[in-house]
Amino acid sequence: MKLLLLGPPGAGKGTQAHRLMARYDIPQLATGDMLRKEVANGSELGRAAARIMERGDLVCDDLIMAMIAGRIDREDCRNGFILDGFPRSAAQAEALDTMLSSRSSDLDRVIEIGVDDDILVSRITGRFTCRACGAGYHDVFCRPRESGVCDFCGARDFDRRADDNEETVRSRLAVYHRQTAPLLPYYASRGILVTVDGMAAIDKVTEQILAALPTPSAIDSDDGRPLE
Repeated sequence: MKLLLLGPPGAGKGTQAHRLMARYDIPQLATGDMLRKEVANGSELGRAAARIMERGDLVCDDLIMAMIAGRIDREDCRNGFILDGFPRSAAQAEALDTMLSSRSSDLDRVIEIGVDDDILVSRITGRFTCRACGAGYHDVFCRPRESGVCDFCGARDFDRRADDNEETVRSRLAVYHRQTAPLLPYYASRGILVTVDGMAAIDKVTEQILAALPTPSAIDSDDGRPLE
């Protein structure tokens, strides 16, 4: 199963990705994390990327594509993968298609987790975590049972991310919508785009995604392409 998840920060991509990883035994390929790992490991690709980032420039598409190509050639991607964070433009989507086609492969589905911006802002700006154990809470949706005390470890010290404020969140949403807009018609024209209601309960979102995915019998086990 080869999937691409689309959705703004806070839409629940990470939660859904982990559920799909467990169900299909496939890894999540979050390009930001992959790039940081390459830099930390000092690989040839990582060193090249580090030089670019030190100049304050964006890492070029060719380097990102080389990183993704190398990653999907690993054994743990034999059953597929979940892309998160790439592509971010129609040009990158075309480059990804070309790379996958060279491996006689293709994306099975592109899942857009649709959300309401105003509600998402409320979700994100209300988040806080226990500094001791990392348990997550929310001012409205998930408060500790006893105010100021972590349900799990009893600690009384909590953190809020500095960038979880309305101005920053709305700026990130605007960037996401601007980058993602060209991808939707691109994948819709290929018949593999499905939009699910990301405002539903987590289990309901998972159900929508699973219902949109091809059954294992509909995928050729030899090359991963959908059977005609």
